[in-house]
Amino acid sequence: MELEYPTPAQGPRVLVSPSRMVVGRGAVEQVGDYTTLYGDTALVVATPEIYDIHGETVIAELEANGIEVVPFVDVRSDPTVANVEDAYSRWETEGCEVIVTLGGGSSIDVGKAIGVLAANEGSIRSFAVDEAGYGGVPNPTPPLIAVNTTAGTGSEATQTIVLTDTETTTKFIIVSEHVVPEVAIEDPVLTLSLPKSHTAFTGIDALTHAIEAFVSVKTYSVPDDYARAAIRRIARSFPTAWANGDDIDARTDMMIGQLQAGQAFTNASVALVHGMARPLGAQLHIPHGLANALLLPYVMKFSAIGAPEKYAEIARIFNVADEADSDRKAAMEAADAVRELCTDVGLATYLDDFGEVPGREEFLDVIPEMAQDAIDSGSPANNPRKPTKSEIESLFVEVYDDALASDSPRRCRAN
Repeated sequence: MELEYPTPAQGPRVLVSPSRMVVGRGAVEQVGDYTTLYGDTALVVATPEIYDIHGETVIAELEANGIEVVPFVDVRSDPTVANVEDAYSRWETEGCEVIVTLGGGSSIDVGKAIGVLAANEGSIRSFAVDEAGYGGVPNPTPPLIAVNTTAGTGSEATQTIVLTDTETTTKFIIVSEHVVPEVAIEDPVLTLSLPKSHTAFTGIDALTHAIEAFVSVKTYSVPDDYARAAIRRIARSFPTAWANGDDIDARTDMMIGQLQAGQAFTNASVALVHGMARPLGAQLHIPHGLANALLLPYVMKFSAIGAPEKYAEIARIFNVADEADSDRKAAMEAADAVRELCTDVGLATYLDDFGEVPGREEFLDVIPEMAQDAIDSGSPANNPRKPTKSEIESLFVEVYDDALASDSPRRCRAN
């Protein structure tokens, strides 16, 4: 089952957003103040790496406000069902009342999933879109405060959870208004510790969210405006934040841009790129943002015919087309601008350290399965050009030959 999303002219829409968003330098200093609104015992959820960098800061703020802290610092970069079950066991055993996540999408997704299990009966897999449909979490979850350290997944503003099913080597999603965090803490100082690789991965993830929301068949005026603002901020500040990670102004711009992108896609939807990125990421064991980066230019080129005016606007935001150009002509420039941006921040170079690219024949063997997984996710149905399974398979082949293979043009140019 899939929810219908009418435009406001056709009927009312519910805009989903955190209850509070604390944005700016020093925002993390307010995490204790907000946690006390919801309980006295907090489960702090983080990856070991992020906890080592920022855990002391967050715990000091919580304890200064009289909060008992229960750490869970075993979050994986691609959290699994078992990862969530372990975290929930800690929540239940320690009698926690509020969830505080520290990190990006992985930590936030685990925190959201803990809340689902705490308030509802069933395994976490049973709430996935392919089993329960959209809006498949019946009861509101316990309060969640998301301290964001990336720019970014936008997960602190969304109604989506992405988890990995290791039994089937696929990712699945849960979508419900009940999992949106109560408070999003957006402190750009926390992103200064991001290495260039993860600045690249999370930055292109945010851009993908904004572009897919903007062209989605389910979008309308409000998420469109979020998306436009996000694309502008990311286009101007992403290369600077990657080139000079200490530039706090660029980091701040990126943090706001990724938040706007998160608000855009959670109120519109993602589309074909995300549908293809989930199985690609699961098969190649690459970060989600890198999977998006590999796919985005090709999907944009494929899709432009379905929404030429939207893609033309993207091209104009990137300053690769002007008002004198026809929308059809400008639309085709948008994909090239994004591809150039991916090259500028060296995204293809990271395959050497962050991916496991199989040989061509092995990759071709799994393409039909990946294409079906993409379709089953539901995201391709939101694309402005509706793809067939064979068209998705062809896109996967094009991506392999042009970007994944060791001698492919994008990897050779990047190196």
